[in-house]
Amino acid sequence: MAFIHETVSRAERYHGAIFSVYTDQVTMSDGGTAARDVVENRGAVVVVALDEQDRVVLIRQYRHPVGRHLWELPAGLRDVVGEDEALTAGRELAEEADLAAGRIEPLIDLHTSPGFADEFVRVFLARDLSPVPEADRHVRTAEEADLQVRRVDLDECVAMVFRGEITNAAAVCGLLAAARARDSGWTLLGS
Repeated sequence: MAFIHETVSRAERYHGAIFSVYTDQVTMSDGGTAARDVVENRGAVVVVALDEQDRVVLIRQYRHPVGRHLWELPAGLRDVVGEDEALTAGRELAEEADLAAGRIEPLIDLHTSPGFADEFVRVFLARDLSPVPEADRHVRTAEEADLQVRRVDLDECVAMVFRGEITNAAAVCGLLAAARARDSGWTLLGS
């Protein structure tokens, strides 16, 4: 039988628009307690947008914490309360890649850094892609102003992962899962 860990107390260290940080006192399996810092995050959605030529939509975006541009998948915070995650994924795909998806379905779920954060990410597979009409396109600002969008063959994306050219955790997981799902004839979806 597994020990049930309980939070005995919580102290807020920081509260921000995207995440908050707490120090919890948590009961441990040996009967004692220990301090554990926790980052609470709204969570996010990520989109593996796959076109009819087996190409994935990648974006290159500046990420300040690592101080460089990274190849990633379209993604965004779940920042609209009550919005269905598939709608959030579709909105992010439209905002970041100017694309709409005729079909969008869950691919995989992941906790990005469970040692200190509660962030939960759902990765979606988007297919039957079409361009968003010019008049309806999102105006990109801040770090998205110089966002690059490229379509890359799924197998090349997997190779980029193994060469260390794609290091964003959700992108790595999403691309590997999409390749495996494709190689299974899509039978893994919805299982």
